[in-house]
Amino acid sequence: MQETTFDLSRPAARSTSVIFASPHSGRDYTSSFIGAAELDAMEIRSSEDAYIDLLYAAAPEYGAPFIKALAPRAFVDLNRGPDELDPALIEGVQRKPHNPRIASGLGVIPRVVANGRHIYRGKISLTEAHDRIATYWRPYHDQLQALIDESNRAYGESILIDCHSMPHEALTATRLQNARRPDIVLGDRFGSTASARVLDAVDAAFTQAGLRVARNAPFAGAYIVQQYGRPSKQQHAIQVEMDRALYMDERTLEPRADFDTFKQQITAAIASIAAIGAIDGQQVAAE
Repeated sequence: MQETTFDLSRPAARSTSVIFASPHSGRDYTSSFIGAAELDAMEIRSSEDAYIDLLYAAAPEYGAPFIKALAPRAFVDLNRGPDELDPALIEGVQRKPHNPRIASGLGVIPRVVANGRHIYRGKISLTEAHDRIATYWRPYHDQLQALIDESNRAYGESILIDCHSMPHEALTATRLQNARRPDIVLGDRFGSTASARVLDAVDAAFTQAGLRVARNAPFAGAYIVQQYGRPSKQQHAIQVEMDRALYMDERTLEPRADFDTFKQQITAAIASIAAIGAIDGQQVAAE
């Protein structure tokens, strides 16, 4: 069992209410997990938000903390509730009212990866599921809540940017007014997890960086933005989905040759997003 289950990069001094987070870019695949899986080492990575942690790595340079998971999504999904346990995978779990995420095998302990491919040969114990939640899920969310509380105390608001990637094929039916696919999809659960002011500003940040932006389709946001987005209390949360084909080969999972150039675009967006939460130049010393 590893001692550190997430990585937190803090700025020398916080100068913004914005927090960047990456719950799905973890790639610490243990030999025991790979050994228990029915998939090979490449197949099991198909649900991973590969390299999102690298694309957003500059966040602390602009006064914002950046928290990222280390455990892979296929092992434990931090963008699900801790009670989203799949009875088809976990022994001793009672069936509950229909939950489409659990039914599709994408609960807090996933049963499948992309394209419905099964991860395991059989079931895992309820003890094992609870251990993963206690060891990996809980520390990440405790730290995320602490960062939000820190923002709320210092700035009277918090803006959580929940960073993800999406398969290029997920955008097949999504078109903007100019009939081109979006590069970025912002999700705020149709206005329920962030104010229009904050969503518009985040949209503008990516647009000014040269990226095409859509909202809430095909992804409107999942557990994290639902859990932490409370715009009536000045606590905003936006899910950001980025087309993987912009920066990587989805077949080989290798970065594209122009990865660093694309990263510069994202860094420009990060700078603009951090500025949204910069209030009168206020700074908070790192704890």
